[in-house]
Amino acid sequence: MFEDRADAGRQLTKRLAPYAGQAAIVLALPRGGVVVGREIAQALGLPLDIVVARKIGHPNNPEYAICAVDEKGTLLCNQAEAREVDRKWLEEQAQREQAEARRRSSVYRAGKPPAAIGGKIAIIVDDGIATGLTMRLAILATKAQKPARVVVAVPVAPLDVAETIREEVDELVVLEPPEEFQGAVGAHYERFDQVEDQEVIRLLT
Repeated sequence: MFEDRADAGRQLTKRLAPYAGQAAIVLALPRGGVVVGREIAQALGLPLDIVVARKIGHPNNPEYAICAVDEKGTLLCNQAEAREVDRKWLEEQAQREQAEARRRSSVYRAGKPPAAIGGKIAIIVDDGIATGLTMRLAILATKAQKPARVVVAVPVAPLDVAETIREEVDELVVLEPPEEFQGAVGAHYERFDQVEDQEVIRLLT
């Protein structure tokens, strides 16, 4: 159990200590991941940037992701779930979430260009993983920029998703035992308040 996202970030920092002073960059998934990432970047003396992927929730359960989309329109889906929903609805949701991804990328960086990742160690962080679709899409987007190494670091993740992601990256760090995942990321936190845009902008600047 973590006090809050900052506490989770401090605990992850201990596991990521070997990357201090290296040619590395922390890439956080907004919004909650930026709070975690800020703690890690500050402690290890690394730059902080974002990688934006948006989930598309099931029409009957918006919190349950069936697809994820990034600002370029790249779509990653749970194919079994996606086949069960209306195709036109899914396309509309993908367009809406892509637009939101673009907005976040622009607003959060406050006009600054994305950080150069090529040849560096990319440490992708979030406040936790549930279905894994947004993280896996973030991994794909990061790999496209040819980093030297991809590390994913999160406080919590379910076992099946952790095993999948472990095969897609060079290193996976998960603090709490994946077999003890409680069904929702927020269940592992004492405080799991909504993170607003202004807080993300403040942390990134």
